[in-house]
Amino acid sequence: MTWWVERMRRARRPRPPLLHVATDAGSGPVVILVHGIASSSVTFYEVIPMLTPNHRVIAVDILGFGQSPQPVGCEYRLEDHVGALAATIRALKLREPFVMVGHSLGSLISTRYAAMERHGRFWAAWRRLAGRGPVSRLLLVGPPVYLTPSDIGDPRVRSRVSAYLRAYDFLRANKEFTLANAAIMSRLLPKGIFELSEKTWTPFIKSMEHCIESQTVVSDIASLTVPVDVIYGALDAFIAQGSMTVIERMRHVTMHRVEANDHIIRKRLARVLVKVIDG
Repeated sequence: MTWWVERMRRARRPRPPLLHVATDAGSGPVVILVHGIASSSVTFYEVIPMLTPNHRVIAVDILGFGQSPQPVGCEYRLEDHVGALAATIRALKLREPFVMVGHSLGSLISTRYAAMERHGRFWAAWRRLAGRGPVSRLLLVGPPVYLTPSDIGDPRVRSRVSAYLRAYDFLRANKEFTLANAAIMSRLLPKGIFELSEKTWTPFIKSMEHCIESQTVVSDIASLTVPVDVIYGALDAFIAQGSMTVIERMRHVTMHRVEANDHIIRKRLARVLVKVIDG
């Protein structure tokens, strides 16, 4: 009876909403682009024109941002983001494995998606037909890797990560301050790169709390067997120095440091990203 109870429980769960597919262009091997928090698919405006000559490029807006839905009562947990991403990819009816690229929060969502599909959560039918999972390679751009401070041995790294987590807690607790500074920042960047407003406030604070401050990215990466490339800017202010050492040591992970680049995917980083995909 246990399997029947679980089946009925799953049947009562609401279906994950479909994400807005902002770009579906080009032909060739598929590349799926997943942006980060308080942003949209515009994150990849430098990347898409470089990829479309040789790839089918699909860029989505993640749950709660861009033109994607904001479900009533959604807690924007990692499983909410991943469920919507998985439903959207299923709806695309892709027949071949694809490369998945995640930026910032999108890298945490993409990694969790790849880890869950590896265990057959979403792609049991695919496995039976093709004998393999859909993600052939995973690229993480500027991943905000924050272990629980108590799990960090190096006191200097522990102190840095703790400071980041305190800062995020402050941003969530001080709405007016955060929105005012976000408005200034958004004016300095291309439209759509950073959009935080009353409309996206709830997805922002809940995604930050449930996905970034409490995350599974290290264990998810460790569980994968596909190649994982981590690309980050040397000037990325959202990466705590020393915080990525734990994934840097994993055999299937290759690190790519891009000089003179911050957290935004600018031309220099975009060229490295495309080169890694083509390589």
